[in-house]
Amino acid sequence: MAIRVMLVDDQVLLRTGFRMVLAAQPDMEVVAEAGDGAEALEVLAGTAVDVVLMDVRMPRLDGVEATRRICAQDDPPKVLILTTFDLDEYAFSALKVGASGFMLKDVPPAELLGAIRSVHSGDAVVAPSTTRRLLDRFTPMLPSAGNEPTSAELGRLTEREREVMLLVAQGLSNGEIAARLVLSEATVKTHVGRILTKLGLRDRVQVVVMAYESGLVRAGGGGPMR
Repeated sequence: MAIRVMLVDDQVLLRTGFRMVLAAQPDMEVVAEAGDGAEALEVLAGTAVDVVLMDVRMPRLDGVEATRRICAQDDPPKVLILTTFDLDEYAFSALKVGASGFMLKDVPPAELLGAIRSVHSGDAVVAPSTTRRLLDRFTPMLPSAGNEPTSAELGRLTEREREVMLLVAQGLSNGEIAARLVLSEATVKTHVGRILTKLGLRDRVQVVVMAYESGLVRAGGGGPMR
């Protein structure tokens, strides 16, 4: 079945451009569009969607709040944030509330299509280095709760799982982690899956967010805190 995509952006020309790109793909179908977050929620109530391409800066209801409400639903579609500016604080907020990643609006079509397919399959959708730059910039602005990497949440992980989590947060792909730890890529994928299950997270992006917030990785590119 084709991947059912919804476009949410207040700029009609942008939606038209994205629709044309997606319509040329045999495995994708644009099933809905909306001009703001409020309209998106209304449309989603009666339309089956797999992936939402969500703008962040929109009137009435912005993409961050719309993403929060969508991700709070049972069996929600995946949300891929589209932003005009790299290191956008809105994109960071959207990751915090459940978005599966973000991309710039001027991304090459092939990368956008690849991201949609990755989101649909549950894989990471943001270049790890880009996610890390975003977190390095905005994590210091978060209220500090004094969390340490020995928190109850991280205490559920085995030593190997914590090691894998650290490398995910440092921007390594599954293949790179496998090479670093001398494991098969399938084994790394299994570890990542167990990390998601134990910590109650949706995807790799939220693994990175928790790694920063817990202190496992320090903003600014540092390694684990001691």
